Amino acid sequence: MKDAAIGVFDSGMGGLTVMRALMAGMPSESFVYLGDTARLPYGTKGADTVTRYAVQAVSALVKRKIKLLVVACNTASGVALPALNEAFAPLPVIDVIAPGAEAALAASPQGPIAVIATEGTVRAGAYERAIRARAPKVPVLQQACPLLVPLAEEGLIEGAIVDLAIHRYLDSLLERAPAALVLGCTHYPVLRDAIARIAGPDIVLVDSAATVALAVERRLAQDGLLREGPPMPHRFLATDAAKRFARIGEIFLGQRIAPGSVELVDL
Repeated sequence: MKDAAIGVFDSGMGGLTVMRALMAGMPSESFVYLGDTARLPYGTKGADTVTRYAVQAVSALVKRKIKLLVVACNTASGVALPALNEAFAPLPVIDVIAPGAEAALAASPQGPIAVIATEGTVRAGAYERAIRARAPKVPVLQQACPLLVPLAEEGLIEGAIVDLAIHRYLDSLLERAPAALVLGCTHYPVLRDAIARIAGPDIVLVDSAATVALAVERRLAQDGLLREGPPMPHRFLATDAAKRFARIGEIFLGQRIAPGSVELVDL
C-alpha cells in the first residue's frame, strides 16, 4: 500500500491548491485528484445533496486503490465527513476544517478570527465549531462569499470585478477588526493577493493547505504508509470539461496540467 496513491477530492479545481501543498511536502507520493466540475459549486447546495455527491465522488477514487483520502472541499468537510468515514472505513480521511482551525488559532490565539467561506460551510458552522472546540472564548466571525468560487473557476483572480466582489463581502467584516482571516474555501488562495490588499497588512490571512499537508504526512507516517523513492506520476479526474480543467487548473496547481492527463468520469 505504500505505493498506492493519495486521493484528493473537491467540488471543482480549488482543491488543487491543497494538492499543490501536498506535492511540495511529499514529493515521493503519487496523487489522484477528482474535481466534480459537472456539479459545482457545492456551497449553494443542501447538506443531503452535498453528502450524496461526496460519497459518489469518493467511490470513484476508492476504485483507484487509494491509501488515504483528503477531502479538499470545505463544504463537503463541513457536512459530509461522518458519512464518508462510515461509508469508506477503514480508509483514513483527512479534512480541511480541523487543520484550518488549528492554523487560525496559531496565527491569532486571542482572536477575533474571521472566516470567509461558501454558504454551505457558513451554514453548517463547521469552522466556528472547530475553533470553539479548541478555544471556547475566541470570537469567530463568518461571512459567506458565494461569488468568489465562480470567479476563481473562471480564472478571474484579479481586476475590477474581483475587487468589487471582495469589497462586497469583506467591508462589513473588516469593520469588526478581526486579527486573522481564514480562507475557508480551497478556491480562495488563488485570490489571496487581492484579498490581502483589501484586508490590509494588519490582518493575518490563513490558508490551511500547508497544515493539511502536515496532517496527511503525520497520518501516513503513523500508519507506516509513507512512500520513499523517486516521484510518481499523478492522475486527474473531472466530471466535465477536461480541457478546461487542464487550462484553468494550472492556476490552482501552480504547474502545467497536460490536457491528455485529465480523465472524464461519470459519477
